[in-house]
Amino acid sequence: MGLLTIGAFAKASRLSPKALRLYDELGLLPPARVDPVTGYRLYAPDQLEQARLVAWLRRLGMPLARIQHVCTLEAATAAGEIRAFWAQVEADTAARRDLASFLIDHLCRKDPAVSSTATTPLGIRYAALSDAGLVRESNQDTAYAGTRLLAVADGFGSRGAPASAAAVEALKHLETDGIPAGNLLHVLEDAIEQAEQAVHGVAGTGSPSEEAGTTLTAMLWTGSQLALVHIGDSRVHLLRDGELFQITHDHTMVQSMVDEGRLSPEEAASHPQRSLLVRALGRGADATPDLRLHDARPSDRYLLCSDGLSTVVPAGEIHRVLSEIREPEQAVRELITLANGGGGPDNVSCVVADVVELEQ
Repeated sequence: MGLLTIGAFAKASRLSPKALRLYDELGLLPPARVDPVTGYRLYAPDQLEQARLVAWLRRLGMPLARIQHVCTLEAATAAGEIRAFWAQVEADTAARRDLASFLIDHLCRKDPAVSSTATTPLGIRYAALSDAGLVRESNQDTAYAGTRLLAVADGFGSRGAPASAAAVEALKHLETDGIPAGNLLHVLEDAIEQAEQAVHGVAGTGSPSEEAGTTLTAMLWTGSQLALVHIGDSRVHLLRDGELFQITHDHTMVQSMVDEGRLSPEEAASHPQRSLLVRALGRGADATPDLRLHDARPSDRYLLCSDGLSTVVPAGEIHRVLSEIREPEQAVRELITLANGGGGPDNVSCVVADVVELEQ
C-alpha cells in the first residue's frame, strides 16, 4: 500500500487533519513524507497504530507532552505509564467527588425543605493521649480533644514538635468561635490556611536546610455532623454498627504507588519509603486538604491516630479495643499500650470520640 493523504490518514486514524498538523508541528506524529512542491503531508500505513494510540490517549484526556513520552516506550512500560496516569485521574476525580458531596450536604443543610428533622440533641465524649514510644527520644506528635475540635498532628524534621503543636494550636479557636450559617467550608479553609502559616512560622525560625513540617487530621463537631480536614498519613477510623472503616486516604508516595497499581498493599507495608509524604504542612509541601462531612449517629465512635499506631497495631486489634472498651480514656490508653507493646518504634497519638444522645 502506498502513502496516504492527510485526509485518508485522518479518516483511518480517527484524528482530524487539524490535529495531525498540530502533532506534526510538535514532533509527535510527523508524516512519512512532505511533498516539496505542494507541501501536502503523506503518511505511511504503518504509522496508523501510533496514530490510533495517540487518538485513544487524547480521549483519555492525557496531555500531549505525556502522550509524546508514552509513544517512545515499549509496550509494557507504556501500559504502566497509562495505568499510573489513570490512577491519578481517578484520585483527582475522587477528591472532586468528596468536595461535591461536601457542598451538596452542606447546602442541603441550609434548605429547610430538605434539612434533617431529627430533634434528639447529640454530643461527643472524648479523650486524647500522646506518647513518645519506646525508641524516639522526643515526642513530635500533638493530640487534642475538646468539646468541638478533635485533632492529631505528626511532626517531622528537626522542628517537628513545635510544627505539630503550632498546627493544632491554630485550630483551637474553633472551640469557641461561632460558625455563621452557610460558612462551614470557608471556616475550614481559613483554619487550614492559619495552620499552614503557623507551621511556616515555626519552620522560619530554623536554618534553610532544616526540615520542619507536620501532618494534620482534624474533625470539627457541629452538633449533628463532623467536618473532616486531612493532610498527610495520620488516619481517622469510624466504628459504626460493629464495623470499622478507615475514612481517610494516606497522602504518601507509597499509597500513590498502590493506587497506581505499582505496589500491592502488602508490599507497601514493608516499603522502605512508606512514610514519605506527598502532602503535608511545611516548607515546599502540597498542603491541599481532603474535606469531608460526616452525618453523626448515636453510638458512632471515631478514632484519630498518628501512624505510630496504624503501622504497628493490626487493624483487628484496633477494632477489638474500640468495640470492647467503653470509656474513651481507657480506649486511648489501651491503644498506646498496644503500640508500645509492638516495639513502640514511633511516637503514637490517639483521639477517641463517641457520639452520644444528650439528655433533654
